[in-house]
Amino acid sequence: MGCTTILVGKKATYDGSTMIARNDDSGAGHFTAKKFAVVSPKQQPKTYHSVLSHVTIELPENPMRYTAMPNAVEGKGIWAASGVNEAHVAMTATETITSNPRVLGADPLVVYQPAADGKEEIAGGIGEEDLVCLVLPYIRSAREGVLRLGSLLEQYGTYEMNGIAFQDKDEIWWLETIGGHHWMARRVPDEVYVVMPNQLGIDSFDLEDAYGEQKNFLCSADLKEFIETYHLNLSMDGSLNPRDVFGSHDDADHVYNTPRAWFMERYLNPNTYRWDGALADFTPVSDDLPWCMVPEKKITVEDVKYVLSGHYQGTPYDPYGSYGDKAMRGAYRSIGINRNDFMALIQIRPDMEADCSPVEWIAYGSNAFNALVPFYADVEETPEYLNNTTGRVSTENFYWSSRLIAAMADASYNKSLFHVERYQERVAAKGHELINRYDARLAVEQDPAVRKALRQQANAEIAAMLQKETDDTLDKVLFELSSQMKNAYSRSDA
Repeated sequence: MGCTTILVGKKATYDGSTMIARNDDSGAGHFTAKKFAVVSPKQQPKTYHSVLSHVTIELPENPMRYTAMPNAVEGKGIWAASGVNEAHVAMTATETITSNPRVLGADPLVVYQPAADGKEEIAGGIGEEDLVCLVLPYIRSAREGVLRLGSLLEQYGTYEMNGIAFQDKDEIWWLETIGGHHWMARRVPDEVYVVMPNQLGIDSFDLEDAYGEQKNFLCSADLKEFIETYHLNLSMDGSLNPRDVFGSHDDADHVYNTPRAWFMERYLNPNTYRWDGALADFTPVSDDLPWCMVPEKKITVEDVKYVLSGHYQGTPYDPYGSYGDKAMRGAYRSIGINRNDFMALIQIRPDMEADCSPVEWIAYGSNAFNALVPFYADVEETPEYLNNTTGRVSTENFYWSSRLIAAMADASYNKSLFHVERYQERVAAKGHELINRYDARLAVEQDPAVRKALRQQANAEIAAMLQKETDDTLDKVLFELSSQMKNAYSRSDA
């Protein structure tokens, strides 16, 4: 399952916030309808049962409330995906990543084995279906998130390779699973951003820190022994590049993964390196693209939305492009594609009262055509327009309305692009305006009950604005598409 992640440290953002963001993409051949929900402590199970792997896990007492982006259609598990808990710690899970046969042969994935031939079933490990539900309600810092998930991976194992981000107001940590039971995590430096396109990405790791002070690096207890026992380190000088040790460099990566990292870094650091031409420092097929970089300017919410909507604009690879070699258009897997189910950007803002510090920016459907809108995350319920998604296509919710806009705008791209760009700009501007207005009201209000009501009121007003703008844009792109019908009436026919 393809996704794309970007993490931005607090010294690299425009307002000093930490930001984590991810596109969640469905598998090929179907959509996975999503909804924006709040999970209360009463709704959190005491014993967790995984639908896919059949693993059973006893959970701690006293879970916290948290937001989530679960599947709207029941049957295949929760897949909570992304959220913020009431301690204002955030998590996004997962970015599917790759490995190599040497690692998977040394520590095989823990795969569910159904009962057969008189043998009882054997439960599998934990995976994307489970992680947010198992971890987010119980952690009070990003570092705690790494340690809790790491202990679960060591105990239960996993059936897939994943990358997971944890965030609080001061730190962002990125954890990558290694084989069935091993893992490593690195603190994202405050002054950088990180891009992750479905590959194991960490390109440097300090084992001395991980086994000592643990200031910026953490890992499973026997990772060093694991590397040595199975001769996994390929470096000639003894240094450790986890991407070489644990990751992949397949030909498929050069079509599906590395081009996305190239596009994002090319946009955020246009002058740092040469990105194009015969003398380029990095190309879409470079295996050594940096895991993290200091941006050339402070990164905004709009920058994050742009790179996670990317389809190689301004390059010969844009499937909607009109210049360059036609054979190269669509040559690489885009970031903003029809299989995007949602995008969540979690922004934990500094110098704010704790209850209004976390803001969750949400978009549904293809990022090339959708709009990103902010909501206060410390709430007890979410607006109906974002949480009433079902498996039935309907314009009564943001998910399916976004899907319809994307399908019609793609089919009438030249005529509809103007409407989509105006829609995206209006929603973002009005979202900022409403958050700013309610921030000002919250700054002078001390009563906790009134503050809670104000956050709920703000979210309701933002959702009402969003529904109006979405309905209006849906009408416009429908008109543009229908005008291209072969039996469409025009004045020239008269």
